[in-house]
Amino acid sequence: MSKKALQCSKMFDSVNGTVVRDVVIFIEGDRITSVEPAATAKLDGCEVIDLTGKFVTPGLIDCHMHIGMNGAGSSLGTKPYTSLGDATMEGLTNVYSDLMAGFTSVRTCGDMGYSDVAIRNAINRGDFAGPRMMVAGSNLSSTGGHSDTHYNPYLHEVEVHSGVAGDGPTEMVKLVRTNIKHGVDFIKFMATGGVMSLGTTVGAQQMSYEEMKAICDTAKMYGMITATHAHGTSGIKDAIRAGVTSVEHGMLMDEEGIQLMKEHGTTLVPTIIAAERIIVKGKEAGTPDWAIAKAKQVYDRAHWGFTRCMEEGIPIAFGTDSGTPYNFHGKQAYEFELMVGWGMTPLQALTAATKTASELLRKQDEVGSIEADKYADVVAFDGDPTEDIKVMTNCTFVMKGGEVYKA
Repeated sequence: MSKKALQCSKMFDSVNGTVVRDVVIFIEGDRITSVEPAATAKLDGCEVIDLTGKFVTPGLIDCHMHIGMNGAGSSLGTKPYTSLGDATMEGLTNVYSDLMAGFTSVRTCGDMGYSDVAIRNAINRGDFAGPRMMVAGSNLSSTGGHSDTHYNPYLHEVEVHSGVAGDGPTEMVKLVRTNIKHGVDFIKFMATGGVMSLGTTVGAQQMSYEEMKAICDTAKMYGMITATHAHGTSGIKDAIRAGVTSVEHGMLMDEEGIQLMKEHGTTLVPTIIAAERIIVKGKEAGTPDWAIAKAKQVYDRAHWGFTRCMEEGIPIAFGTDSGTPYNFHGKQAYEFELMVGWGMTPLQALTAATKTASELLRKQDEVGSIEADKYADVVAFDGDPTEDIKVMTNCTFVMKGGEVYKA
């Protein structure tokens, strides 16, 4: 079993939210064995990798992405012509781009035909290079909800979309169990309308409390976490009351919702980049005017909620919704700049993409920090993000499980 020693002049300690200087990370196989001061570290018998002059962090974690898309202006126009094979090949390319950008762990939040399950399994077997993946399979939606389709009723919809629709608690329980049967790691459901769904009001609640409770209770029974797409205030609050683990987007939340998150220990995954890219680049990318208008509607409110969640100590985990219009895989580190622009310090933003993200995924014993017995997932950047957060868009070293993928 090979031994490696990574020499670091600056290393982000995500446990304490600080930068430590002049240390050596020792690795054996796929695990970290120790982190020691450089002045006393013994390098004999190790393959030495010199990362001095770089800023070293734990492997980054993106808690919200869609791997079957990569920034097209509107998937509504392309989905009917996309086969499951196309989506799978696209997904393999996209997750490799994510890995090269420093994201050694990702959570996919709904993709076509369980392609995410197949890609996760292929990466775990070693067939392809990619990040550690936690996958949702099909999003759960109400009929006509955000993850249902609004195509011609004569078009068979199941094979061209990332969601499945049901109504009532009994149907929701069956949809959860069907996803679990097909190998998912967590359950994602749509509590409210969305930006990219034609015909839905972005803030409108689309599932009843009873439906959401059935989803959360069933997932919990199987030992799984849950995530909800939720923009609107009432949908956010009912999802929290129902026991959801994380609120994705949460852009129209109110004060009562924030206090409920605090009471229930709910995590926010804000995905600022998704709405921002649609507003700034949507017209250029060919995004429909109605979607751009809805993105502006939620974005104008989201800054307030993000700030209040920070003030109340709500856990905020890094997620980008990569795959949405002009939101490209491998380019999603722009989210760091947006988070800092909305009031986070650079170290808080790094914590959101490492320690807090690993805790949301319930993987804190394996990833999210550079410590003994964790996976040797280590990435590095040219420059210091505490001085210029834009540095995070230029990852120059990637190690996952002790194997170097980029140097």
